[in-house]
Amino acid sequence: MSHPIVWSLVLALHITGMTAWVGGMIYAAFVLKPSLGLLDATQRASIHLQTLSRFFRIVWHTMPTVLVTGWLLIFHYGGFAVMPWQINVMQLFGLIMAGIFARIYFGPYQKARRAIRPQPGVFDSIRSLIVLNTGLGVLTIIAACLAHPF
Repeated sequence: MSHPIVWSLVLALHITGMTAWVGGMIYAAFVLKPSLGLLDATQRASIHLQTLSRFFRIVWHTMPTVLVTGWLLIFHYGGFAVMPWQINVMQLFGLIMAGIFARIYFGPYQKARRAIRPQPGVFDSIRSLIVLNTGLGVLTIIAACLAHPF
């Protein structure tokens, strides 16, 4: 698997996954949540849960894809020891983002799913963690750009 086209496709998959993950978080935090204020509480909770359910299904696929393709690229180009520090920072942020996503999914999201009438506070908790993860996603992208030798 040493053909440059294969590694270009692995990189494209990596970037596409990260784009879906970070872009979805930006949508969830800065577009969806404010727009839901126009609805009554029952509709708001229902649409919020349905949207998060679909987005989290996407993240459960993109997150491991992003991590695995990143590791494949790192090992293809010599391993962690020879990578620029920015790539190692990118890796660290990616793992932290995965941990925060797991915290959202297994914590407040499950609480909201199980509730008969989810309270607005649980959605605020989810949004706060998504905003934190969005910031880390942007820092991850910046780290990747800093590693590019222009």
